[in-house]
Amino acid sequence: MNAMKSASNLPDYYARRAAEYERIFAKPERQPDLASLRALLPGLFAGRDVLEVACGTGYWTPIISGSARSIVATDINEEVLEVARHKAYPSHNVTFQIADAYTLANVSGRFSAAFAGFWWSHIPKQRLSEFLGCFHSKLTAGAMVVFLDNNYVEGSSTPIARCDNDGNTFQKRKLEDGSEFEVLKNFPSKTELRASVNVPANELEVTQFKYYWCLRYTLR
Repeated sequence: MNAMKSASNLPDYYARRAAEYERIFAKPERQPDLASLRALLPGLFAGRDVLEVACGTGYWTPIISGSARSIVATDINEEVLEVARHKAYPSHNVTFQIADAYTLANVSGRFSAAFAGFWWSHIPKQRLSEFLGCFHSKLTAGAMVVFLDNNYVEGSSTPIARCDNDGNTFQKRKLEDGSEFEVLKNFPSKTELRASVNVPANELEVTQFKYYWCLRYTLR
């Protein structure tokens, strides 16, 4: 039996999961929500220069690229970026870059929009303010900020295995190669999401779907 790897190995987990990651979006019960999100996103990013963090295999990047002026899509793993690069981007407006979401040290320029899909849930609660401070520092006044992530739905979501002293929750996940991981996966409430935005913002809105949520706001 393979030893369970800890939540600190999140980059290793997603590197190994790269080839099978997008199968989660094939769950039949989630298709109406996904269709709603795919319809929502292009209008939010129209004409904007977008910084995407933790883009993973780029499931959402082509959807955004259809209306955005440009995208710098970042991730810490070359394995997932290699998958993302091979998707179709008819406008040729996407650049991929290795970057740590907590520092974005090698990401230059200022952006008029920012996006993170299914990254918030993997941020330890005690590091959320740190991440948002770095994320916002790359943006201009009036920038649109959008996050998407999962709601916990019994019978569809992987069960919660444990909770730590900081209130973070964890799931046990197994990959096709048999390796097992304990993965940090938080499910914030609408109230928690609104309270977490640590900068002056306009038009702060949380839209709840059954399986997903969308948080969006503009920086003042």
